[in-house]
Amino acid sequence: MDANSTKVNAAQLANFLHSSSVYLGEHKTEIDALNVFPVPDGDTGINMSLTVSSADKKISADSIEAGVGKVASDFAMGALMGARGNSGVILSQIFRGFSTALAGKTECDVKDLAAAINKGVELSYKSVMKPVEGTILTVYKSFSKAAMAAANQGLSVMEMLQAAMKAGEQALANTPNQLPVLKEAGVVDAGGAGLLCLIRGGITAIGNGEDPGWQIELSARAADAPAISVQQDTPAISTENIEFTFCTQMLIKGENLPIDTIRDHLSQDPPGDSLLVVGDDNIVKIHFHNNQPWKVLEYCSQFGSLHDIIIDNMVDQHHENKAAMDLEQQDADDQAAASLPQQDAPQCGVIAVCSGDGMSTLFSEFGATIISGGQTMNPSAEDILNAVESNPAQEVVILPNNSNIILAADQVKNLTSKPVQVVRSKFVTQGLSAMLSFDADKSAADNEAAMSRSLDGVINGELTYSIRPAKFNGFDIEEGDILALLNGEITGCGKDIDTMLLELTQKMVDEYEDGEIISLYRGEDISEEQAEALKDTLEEKFPDHEVELYYGGQPLYYFLVSVE
Repeated sequence: MDANSTKVNAAQLANFLHSSSVYLGEHKTEIDALNVFPVPDGDTGINMSLTVSSADKKISADSIEAGVGKVASDFAMGALMGARGNSGVILSQIFRGFSTALAGKTECDVKDLAAAINKGVELSYKSVMKPVEGTILTVYKSFSKAAMAAANQGLSVMEMLQAAMKAGEQALANTPNQLPVLKEAGVVDAGGAGLLCLIRGGITAIGNGEDPGWQIELSARAADAPAISVQQDTPAISTENIEFTFCTQMLIKGENLPIDTIRDHLSQDPPGDSLLVVGDDNIVKIHFHNNQPWKVLEYCSQFGSLHDIIIDNMVDQHHENKAAMDLEQQDADDQAAASLPQQDAPQCGVIAVCSGDGMSTLFSEFGATIISGGQTMNPSAEDILNAVESNPAQEVVILPNNSNIILAADQVKNLTSKPVQVVRSKFVTQGLSAMLSFDADKSAADNEAAMSRSLDGVINGELTYSIRPAKFNGFDIEEGDILALLNGEITGCGKDIDTMLLELTQKMVDEYEDGEIISLYRGEDISEEQAEALKDTLEEKFPDHEVELYYGGQPLYYFLVSVE
């Protein structure tokens, strides 16, 4: 492309996107190194690379012949289907916005390109219920703002992209000032770095292959980065989960339903989590965790008629009236089942993501279909979709069992005609506990409510090792150290597996005073003899608890532990 060119054709856009994918693939290991946790699951670079690699494969000669709109659309669909991890899902929404703005165009000029980039900001922020600044979202927003300003100045495509890259790099350098956890670890945001790496690959391609020498800065601030002031009221980022009592679900039927307006309103009022607003002009599906379902009903009723309203209380307070509730629900299910024709296929199935032959066996014995995955190998939205479509059940519940897989699982609900619910399990131990509440004869919605209630009744522990030196949560961590994680947070660091397991279990028992059962799942690197000896030690140390030992066979993690 000529340095002064103000237009982009389909072949040039395809070349930009292909080169972006290749360039990111070459640098994915460096992106992974920016992950805050020093445990062996730093996979932001891998997830982003696999996402765009899947997208790149969707571009064909037919795409290029049809124009930039078709190239962008095919790439965006490939990114959505191949999205892996939170970073991959956010990236797929950036490209979805990009493609929406270019729809129907055979070529685009600088202003068209900047507008498409800006559309990606809107959709990527919408993909996250509670957007946090100091992440890939912040970096992309700064990149977009500079792109729009440059386009309005009449600059060439290359000049616009270079100006936007400069702004993005400044935003990336400032991410440690916005997120204390990044500053403590001494790194910039991995997702933001991956995004700029991706764009740099494209700029290199359309600049006739001349790499300007950009490289990922591993420190918290590049030496030559300009100083950027930080607002004094930047809020601290809390890692504590906010609980919302009611799961509110319904259908709105009407005409010209304003999906974006509904989504925007509910994302702010009432406060909540796990918001899903999907559909078309005539029917919209709502799924929302909040504490004021009456507000949701009142607001939605102004747009059309409400149907299939379900409001479930997700907090099982002291298990009061549990037996009565179960009996009442069973009677209702029996009556509903009696009024329906007999089905050969089960009402509901479960798809569980896990790694390790032992874990796969445990979930299978509970009746789940297994997708192999977890840390360092997050399945894509397409992997999960294929499992949903091939499951014989009429409805499906998904157990991601990893916080980095939840967003990909959420995407599947919009890609299949089957009713699908996602139980937001962040740990495999949570998923196993949730399986105790599964009933194949109930609907996916009923199972999601019952299984979600069980998640808070489990304390989750992990024992792994450090893959690099780091400072985190006050610990001076050396490569190879044994790390203890409690509900995802590093709470201990040492040299001996046995000692660290005992310390971790003590912290878990102290946190959950009403716990009765300690479950150990040994990984592939732990012998049965060592595990049995530790089980005996735990039984002596915690005589009021029942200690159970299972073979998990999981890689990377010596032990997974639960107290419930």
